[in-house]
Amino acid sequence: MRRNCSVTPRQLLGLYSSLCLATLVVSIWCWVLGAKLVIGFAGIELLAVGLAFLVYARHATDGETVTLRQGRLIVEQECAGRRERTEFGCAQVSIEQCTRQRPLIKVSGPNGQVKLGRYVKPELLPLLAGEIRGALRESNQFGRS
Repeated sequence: MRRNCSVTPRQLLGLYSSLCLATLVVSIWCWVLGAKLVIGFAGIELLAVGLAFLVYARHATDGETVTLRQGRLIVEQECAGRRERTEFGCAQVSIEQCTRQRPLIKVSGPNGQVKLGRYVKPELLPLLAGEIRGALRESNQFGRS
């Protein structure tokens, strides 16, 4: 499950570079015509836009991955380049839906809990929770036979 981003960080860099070039050309033209303050304000504007783009690019690769492997449910979450991984034994995990301000799926077990579904439409969360429960049931049945 990934954040819905229309522009990759590399595309954003290209966009920002072209914006800087266009602004520089216009600012130099204004300087030549006698409007000397334009270049300073253009620099402040590019700095502000650059900071906003940096914040956007930092979170462009945010996401959550749920993997079921060898009797373990593995949940990996990435936010702003920081990755957290939590593992649960399939037999000891419970899946619940939280219904507070933002509905999420709570995965809990003996070694902690994790909330999932930040990048999923709220109306699809029950379907996702059902799929995870079904996969866990299958895994538990397969492990017993």
